Amino acid sequence: MKSFDRTRPKTTATARRHLKLHLLTVATLGALGTLGMTSVQAQDSYWTFGIGAGQTRGEINEQNLTNRNSVVSPIGSQTNFSIATDRRDAGGKVFLGRQFNRYMGMEVGYFDLGKFGWQASTTAPAGTLTGEIRSQGANVDLLGTLPLVGNLSALARVGATYARTRSDYTGTGAVTVINARPSERKTNLKMGLGLQYAFSDSFQMRAEAEEYRINNAVDGRSKVKMYSVSLVVPFGRSTASAPRSAYVAPAYTPAATPAPMPMPQPTAMPAPAYTPPPVMAQAPQAAPMATAPAPVAVPLRRVSFAAETLFGFDASAVRPEGRAALDKFSADMAGTKFEQIVVEGHTDRLGSTEYNQTLSLQRAEAVKDHLVRIGGVPADKVSATGKGEGTPMTKSEDCKGTAQNAKLIACLQPDRRVDIEVSGTR
Repeated sequence: MKSFDRTRPKTTATARRHLKLHLLTVATLGALGTLGMTSVQAQDSYWTFGIGAGQTRGEINEQNLTNRNSVVSPIGSQTNFSIATDRRDAGGKVFLGRQFNRYMGMEVGYFDLGKFGWQASTTAPAGTLTGEIRSQGANVDLLGTLPLVGNLSALARVGATYARTRSDYTGTGAVTVINARPSERKTNLKMGLGLQYAFSDSFQMRAEAEEYRINNAVDGRSKVKMYSVSLVVPFGRSTASAPRSAYVAPAYTPAATPAPMPMPQPTAMPAPAYTPPPVMAQAPQAAPMATAPAPVAVPLRRVSFAAETLFGFDASAVRPEGRAALDKFSADMAGTKFEQIVVEGHTDRLGSTEYNQTLSLQRAEAVKDHLVRIGGVPADKVSATGKGEGTPMTKSEDCKGTAQNAKLIACLQPDRRVDIEVSGTR
């Protein structure tokens, strides 16, 4: 009867190489994360918490497996050798992240990739070797986000995992297992792609495909893929960043009316002699009544707010920074008897025309609602309209292209705005 020994001593040089690789991976992730944080201090940032579950698929190298077994077991040397594998299971993860801005974030988490099994057998001599592996661990990832259409974004991630992979062996017949439960702890690479949809500022959903590289005592280094769906809750949105200065269009000033030309004076004629009549007592006259000052017309005023000041990305709920900007605008207009206030929402040309029209109207309605409820503006004096992408501030030759990349989105920033036009008297 042969024995099956899974102990694999490592040389000092190999251990040092692994240690250098792990330290380099962690240092690189830390440097990239620091760069992301320092480069976007003035932009919107927040925390995220999420939990996900899905199917995992393990990779077992059968050729590598048989070669290792043939050293100490007769299984790999028989012509009637056979292997049966079970490569699928359920997995899950939980994670905490920091979104530095709309394009970059970092996440740390815990994952469980489930169990994967295999069975090798021969008939001469008869015997079976059954194995099962399970991998769990922690990860730290850099997460890139690319806005696509509406609330939909693409995700890409790369990171490092520190996983513990345990194996369980059972031998029958001609196979005897010496080390029945070997365990491996290693740092490895992790990467993934996915899609994310933001239902609101406080709820998101992701669908991702990720690849985890693990070390195990079955066939050395292997890969496990996880296809998961995650629920994500953003929280702690930053309110420290100052809102962008609102652009105030020049006030309308009517042209000055030219002064009248002097009229020629008639030639003075000598007045006839006048004899005053006898003086009679007169009744005292009442003092003239003071007249109230006439109301002063307020020049037509048009104020423009950047959409990023008032709202989150592709959202129509007014953020705390936006409420502060609108409150300041209301305070500046205090004491005005409004004749009309027109609120216009505008978007850039990215996305469909129908979506942009809807979003611009929703944002205009949100600003109108705040001015009425908080600013005290009479509701019958305010109207809201959505202009969509029809009246851009930018020129097509200045912002070229149609692909939604970071450069084009930044170039089209002036188009994403809310204009408020006020007329009245004080």
